Formats: sequence, structure tokens, C-alpha cells
Amino acid sequence: MTEWIEGARPRTLPNAIAPVIAGTGAALHLGDVVWWRVALALVVALALIIGVNFANDYSDGIRGTDDDRVGPLRLVGSGVASPRSVKFAAFSALGIGAVCGLVLAVVTAWWLVLIGAVCIAGAWFYTGGKRPYGYQGFGEIAVFVFFGLVAVLGTQYVAVGSIDWIGGGCAVAVGSLSSGVLVANNLRDIPSDTESGKITLAVRLGDRRTRTFYLGLCLVPVVVSIVIAIAAPPAAAGLLVVIPLVKPVRLVLCGAAGRDLIPVLALTGMAMLVWSLTTAIGLALA
Repeated sequence: MTEWIEGARPRTLPNAIAPVIAGTGAALHLGDVVWWRVALALVVALALIIGVNFANDYSDGIRGTDDDRVGPLRLVGSGVASPRSVKFAAFSALGIGAVCGLVLAVVTAWWLVLIGAVCIAGAWFYTGGKRPYGYQGFGEIAVFVFFGLVAVLGTQYVAVGSIDWIGGGCAVAVGSLSSGVLVANNLRDIPSDTESGKITLAVRLGDRRTRTFYLGLCLVPVVVSIVIAIAAPPAAAGLLVVIPLVKPVRLVLCGAAGRDLIPVLALTGMAMLVWSLTTAIGLALA
């Protein structure tokens, strides 16, 4: 059981929780929130990220990409679980997300079904299928879109019935930090990914430029906080994100590699939660 929990990669859960918090804060700034819809949106986000984690485990495992992996446990690659069982776990999690998303679509807008279908397809084909886009350097873009733009604005929409530019700013900030988590992960895996033929964006950019890119992504929420604070001054609380970002940025810029980069993933995820929570509180007060 412990291996399955680790295989679900709990350190990535902030990527699902943070956008819902930020989207809820943006919704509170617009009007009254329907809280049960927010709760359901959280279930959808959690189900999708757990599903994509198991899907990646399965697809990378059967390809042999995880045979020489530095990071967290992979169930298929380590032989702890069979490919069939991990694939079933991925489909089960994605199925839960689909059902909850369908409920939200019924009570809000049917076009959300199309967006949900695209999200599920994106989760599977990240490393699945004959030509996984995660192997072509498009992983960060997908994370930015699905766990930034779609998750934040989707939460705002189902919670209050509309979206605005503040929600868009929150989506960009969260999407940038969420992509930062993946950039740090792929920076760590440049040697093994290069050897296995997994051409991530980090492999394309190279070590030095990937580190600079990570810094740029971490600066985005700082800029967004300043912009949002013009319309909602209490949202300047989001600038507190600088505190939890100091250590991971220092590790990346100082040349940390291999296992030394593992803490960067958790710390970046924590920074994303801090930004989302402080900004949401500020927007609610505004």
C-alpha cells in the first residue's frame, strides 16, 4: 500500500490543489461562491493529477524510460506492480475525474464536457500512445494549460458563473509555478531522458538554459501579484511567495543536480500553495 501511495506521487498534489484555491479566490472577488461545486472541482483536479501520474508510470515503465531513474519510486519501472494494475489505477482515477466533471457540466455548461475530454486525453497522451507529446518537449505547455489556465479559470467559472482578468492572472501565475515543478523534475532527469530518447524541453534547452527558464517561471507570480494588487490591494499578500521560493531558486541557480534537485519539486509546489492561499485570502478580503 505504501508503494502505491508513493507511486501516486503525493508531492505533485499541490499542482491540483493550488489552482482550485486560486480559482476560488478569484471567484470570491466576483461574488457569492457555490461551495459544493468548488469541492467537486477539487476532486476533479486531484483525480486528474493522480491519473496522469499513474498513466506516466505505466507508459514510461513499459518503454523502459524509468529503468535508471533518480527520482521517486515508479511502480512499473521498479517491478513493484504489474503494468496492467497501474494502467487500471490510471483509468480508475481518470474515470472518477470524468464523472465529477460531468456533474459540474450538467449544472453549469455542457461545453465543459469537451474541455474535460481534452484534459483526459492530455493526461493519457502525455507519455502514452505512439507519439507522446511529453517526449517531444511539450510537457510544460500542457501543465501550464491544464493545471493553470483550465484548472484556475474552470474553478472560477463553476464557482460563480463567470471569469475575469483577475482569474486569468491567477491562472498564469499558478500555471507558471506548476510548470516550474515539471521543469525542475526534467532538469534532474536530463541525463537519463537523453539516454532513453525522451526529448523533454529540458533536454532541448540544455542544463544552463533550463535553470534560467526555471527562474523566469518563478518570477511570474511575483509580477502577477503586483498587477493584481492594483485592483485588489490585499492581494499583494501573494508577494510572500518570495519566501518559500528562495531555497529552490538558490538550489537550481547554484548547480544542484541529481538527487539534490528532488527537494526543489516539493518546495516549488509549496510556494505554489503559498501564493494561491495568500492571494485567495487577499482577493476575498478585497
